[in-house]
Amino acid sequence: MTDVAKAAGVSQSTVSMVLNSVPGSRLSADTRSKVIRIAADLGYCLPGRASSVPAETHRRAVIGYVVDEISTSPHPVVSVDGARNAAWEHDCVMTIVVTHGNAEQEAAAIASLRANPALLGIIYSTIFTRRVSVPECLRGVPAVLLNCHDGAQTLPAIVPGEIGGGHSATEHLIAQGHTRIGFINGEPWMEAAQDRLKGYRRALATADLPFDAALVCDGDWMSGSGFDSAMSLLKQQRPPTAIFCANDLMALGALEAVKQLGLQVPQDVSVMGYDDQEISRHTHPPLTTVVLPNYEMGRVAVETLISLAQTKAPQKTRFAMIKIDCPLVLRQSVARRAAVALARRKRRPQG
Repeated sequence: MTDVAKAAGVSQSTVSMVLNSVPGSRLSADTRSKVIRIAADLGYCLPGRASSVPAETHRRAVIGYVVDEISTSPHPVVSVDGARNAAWEHDCVMTIVVTHGNAEQEAAAIASLRANPALLGIIYSTIFTRRVSVPECLRGVPAVLLNCHDGAQTLPAIVPGEIGGGHSATEHLIAQGHTRIGFINGEPWMEAAQDRLKGYRRALATADLPFDAALVCDGDWMSGSGFDSAMSLLKQQRPPTAIFCANDLMALGALEAVKQLGLQVPQDVSVMGYDDQEISRHTHPPLTTVVLPNYEMGRVAVETLISLAQTKAPQKTRFAMIKIDCPLVLRQSVARRAAVALARRKRRPQG
């Protein structure tokens, strides 16, 4: 490719984009024709490509998608959907490999992808948002991290804006007049739980409301822990008027706890979820929640990868982390504090 680039008076990356038919590359027809003609004159063909196949033959570029797990949570599947659709729109096909976190399988899968002459680059994804050590086998090929990040910022990283999501959820409850807001978090060792708690605390601080550790419970993302935690919160001497749950499954448990205590949502207690899973649309009442933007993250990962493949950034480039917004979805499980206070006074036993 160096010889072709020198003879054509273009960069080696331009030669690579032309001969690999990289989609979205902004090259003139004259440049494409010139590169193809000179490559043919020099007898150049891509490794693994039969010489009888004309250089002009259209061929879709391949995007490798390597993920540690995909079957134990609904979230990574949605990211795959977003990436696949974006890849197809950019004239690419996607090859998905699930490694189950096995380093040997991972290295073998990446080596196999790299052997494909049509490979544009690789998306490296994890089921849980976390910091990773970039595998050495990813070096030297365009790559993007999805739902994970590298401390050295050697690769672009696409992650959800969890702090912003926790902040917007709590801010909405505060805007409805709630000043005593319970928070049922997930497992505290997980980055998502840590960031959602940060967002909760920042929203309280912004509104000049004190943080009360007695209003925070650690759950395990399952509905049972949401039920137990909500029971504990609502039996306090000064119970919260609203409960923010760090995922929708725990919010389901909180809804059931409110019901078992003879209370109603949102008349007595407002409940907020997080994730916007399908079930949140069908609870009684439908659950106000926050979107975990897996689909958009998958799309942005593909678009970032294509841009990276086109620009050929130097290996020592430091990349900023790209955080995708977690928007609020308003439904019927949150009411204004004034309405909650009135409902509680009406339910108070007469002495």
